[in-house]
Amino acid sequence: MAADPRPLERVRRGRRTVGWWRRKSLRFRLTAVASVALGAALVLSAYVMISVLGRSLLATIDDSIYQRARDTVSLADAERLPDELTSPDGTLLQVVDATGRITHATTGTDRLVPLLNAGARAAAIGKGQARFLGGEPYGIPHVLRVRVLSADRGLTVIAARPFSEVQTSITTAGHVLGVGTPLLLVLLGGASWVIIGRTLRPIAALRRGAEEITDTARSRRLPVPEARDEVHSLAVTLNDMLARLEKADTRQRALVSDAAHELRSPLASIRLQLEVALGHPHGQDWQETAEGVLEDTMRLARLAEDLLALARLDERGGAPARREPVELDQLVPQTVERYGEAVTVKIGDGAIVVAGAALDLGRVLVNLVDNALRHTDSPVAVELRAEGADAVLTVTDDGPGIPEPDRERVFDRFTRLDSARSRDEGGAGLGLAIVRETVHAHGGAVHLEDACPGLRAVVRLPLS
Repeated sequence: MAADPRPLERVRRGRRTVGWWRRKSLRFRLTAVASVALGAALVLSAYVMISVLGRSLLATIDDSIYQRARDTVSLADAERLPDELTSPDGTLLQVVDATGRITHATTGTDRLVPLLNAGARAAAIGKGQARFLGGEPYGIPHVLRVRVLSADRGLTVIAARPFSEVQTSITTAGHVLGVGTPLLLVLLGGASWVIIGRTLRPIAALRRGAEEITDTARSRRLPVPEARDEVHSLAVTLNDMLARLEKADTRQRALVSDAAHELRSPLASIRLQLEVALGHPHGQDWQETAEGVLEDTMRLARLAEDLLALARLDERGGAPARREPVELDQLVPQTVERYGEAVTVKIGDGAIVVAGAALDLGRVLVNLVDNALRHTDSPVAVELRAEGADAVLTVTDDGPGIPEPDRERVFDRFTRLDSARSRDEGGAGLGLAIVRETVHAHGGAVHLEDACPGLRAVVRLPLS
């Protein structure tokens, strides 16, 4: 038996409807939703208004006929009923005795047939409420609102009033609302379209500003609206993001440019040495050539390692490679052991443990010691101690030091301060940059200070 295709067709129609709605503009969707909500509110308000109006008018009529009936009962009890009852508001009155005969009535009211028979009168008196009654059998072309009260000596007072005036009022109000509600909905929908359009205008300006930002106009910023609203906050946030991206792009370009410059020197040296050796093979000292090429190759390897370390730091976004307990009191002696007598070590009492990556922290110490050894002839002093909530690592040399204005700049990438730090004797200017970014990734800080004589590098890391 074939499956019923109707459920599948309904699903497809639902998907097409959802797709059509999503393809509409945000302005259209907001206006449509607002209009539907306003329409529902207006319809509900009109319904409530008609209901309240009808109940209010009905209560007014009930109060009116009750008051007329009450006054008539008072006159009947006092035996002061006039021959002809009068009612200035058009209420119909009948006074019926115990035998069912009408003794008194208003002008124009039937004097032979009571509006309610004996059973209906008794039931109405028992309920104590007004009721509806068709007037056609009594020659009255309207629906009546009837109230029955009992009087002394077996008399019964019937008060009735046409309900047509209430129906007319409700019908008139319904016509007014039926015409006014759509017009008001159209007016509010148009106002919503204009207001939403003006609200979204700053977003359109942001979009146009974003289209104008290209590779050749990276320094441009998005327009910020004057209103201190969510769009203003969005524009400020996006501009801050663009500033960070521009800074990162500038930094990346500078890194690529500096790296290319640093790579050019050893590559050119290797090429020159090999060309000279191949051009004069008989007079060439191949041992010396091999040593020169090896030295330049080692420089290339160190530069590649430093660039890879910086790339990994940038990729992690300022976070350490891992967070695990690192015993610095064990790591420091093991790291500087390879330097022999060129480095002296002093470790404070007790275990000194921080959270981070042991390999990265070891590289911090190696870079600081290597940098110090390039500028001193005496042993480099390494000290580790706990100071409050921090572990303090210092590396001290007695070299020429660094002028105070330059002590922050040396932590920038590819920074060399003097000719003494040549490419042959020094590094590529990345060691201290790696130190600072690694320490910052571990939640610490690093700075340089005078050692009198020499220079001291101070690293602070939070203890676990």
